[in-house]
Amino acid sequence: METNRSQLLPAVSFRKKLVISVISLILFGGVITYAVYEATKATVTISIDGEEVTVQTHASTVAELMKEQEWEVQEHDFIDPGLDKEIKGNLTVTWDQAKQVFVTIQGHEEPVWTTADDVEQLIQELDIDFKEEHDLLTPALNEEITDRMNLIYESAFQVELTSDGEHHELWTTSTTVADFLERESVTLGELDRVEPELDTRLDRESEIQVIRVEKVTDVVEESVAFGTVTRKDNSIRSGKEEVVQAGEEGTVNKHYEVVLEDGEEISRELVKTETVKESKDRIVAVGTQPAPTVSRGSSSSSSSGSAPSGGRTLTVTATAYTAGCSGCSGVTATGINLNNNRNMKVIAVDPSVIPLGTRVHVEGYGNAVAGDTGGAIRGNKIDVHVPTKNEAFRWGTRTVKVTILD
Repeated sequence: METNRSQLLPAVSFRKKLVISVISLILFGGVITYAVYEATKATVTISIDGEEVTVQTHASTVAELMKEQEWEVQEHDFIDPGLDKEIKGNLTVTWDQAKQVFVTIQGHEEPVWTTADDVEQLIQELDIDFKEEHDLLTPALNEEITDRMNLIYESAFQVELTSDGEHHELWTTSTTVADFLERESVTLGELDRVEPELDTRLDRESEIQVIRVEKVTDVVEESVAFGTVTRKDNSIRSGKEEVVQAGEEGTVNKHYEVVLEDGEEISRELVKTETVKESKDRIVAVGTQPAPTVSRGSSSSSSSGSAPSGGRTLTVTATAYTAGCSGCSGVTATGINLNNNRNMKVIAVDPSVIPLGTRVHVEGYGNAVAGDTGGAIRGNKIDVHVPTKNEAFRWGTRTVKVTILD
């Protein structure tokens, strides 16, 4: 038994060594294979939106590499070299992921995919001729592009503006007249007009005119012509006239509402008439006294000292007065203006004794007309009109004869 055991031990030991050798050989082969596998990988540097990532790969193309890394390239992304590029040795790949931007140009919005880094690059991609001095762009040129951002671009154009007597050619991106005036700080008054109307859309040939409108009141002083009134007077020979009262023009203020456009009168409307001074009629005495019939050898008139024949004669007490006496207006009860006719022969009477308008002959005074009355003239008493106070004093109080002529 011991002999058999001693014979078996070398055999077992050999087999164990053989197994270990085989396993070692397999492991060594695996290590060698792995080392060879790793050594044969290509090195690829990928710039993803500006950030670099380095990977080792056995992928044969860029497309296989992207799939291997579980990176999904979208339709609008930028990748260089392309997905079908074979990977040999070291390779650098640039991958810019596209972002969607909503671009509004002149009021029209469109979605745009872009790999631009900032707004300036994007408008270059879109071939927009941006004039920074006049055009409108938001956000600013240096703004970083973000996904689903909004970009607004409006191209400026020139319009003509006439306002307050001045003419300008101005750049604008406004869409309507109202928007343009607001941006240019043009303030409109309540009555001002704008041509064309405020809601009119602007274009490159637009001409805008601001018309300043104001309403003012113009007060004009105008004269009012006087009228002429005629009165029959039997103390004046027929065919003759005497001005009893001179006419005087009146004055009125006429208030006009005047509409001015840019300082030029367009219309005026009379809104009120205000009387400043009333006009005064011109009064004319028209003679109705018939011409006397003169017989052969007789005189056509009698002197102040002798009475004509043929009339009723009264004996009266006579005093004298002037047009300017105290309490006198200068206008008689029958409307004769003695202020304008100082030499006119007029007597004040009691109408119950001598009717007004009666032609008379007063002893020492002459022919006259009963054309006035007086508070103290009652019964057989008269007051004769004389031109001056001195003549009135000289006349004094007399007893005279009055002959009724008609």
